[in-house]
Amino acid sequence: MKASTKLKLAWCTLALFAFNIALWAQEKKVDVDVKIGKEGGSQWYTNPIVWVIGGAIFILLLVALLRGRK
Repeated sequence: MKASTKLKLAWCTLALFAFNIALWAQEKKVDVDVKIGKEGGSQWYTNPIVWVIGGAIFILLLVALLRGRK
């Protein structure tokens, strides 16, 4: 093997080793308590009618844009 190929192989091995260490460091178990509730009011995008109206508008725009091509 050429010296440059060996050097590239060594750098790639070192980079992959460092990447593996970084991923291994994130394996720490953390106890997180997330509370999701209906306190306050609901967001506008959680309403199903918003998604239905948005989908209808998207389809109408798509039809209008594709209809003009000939």
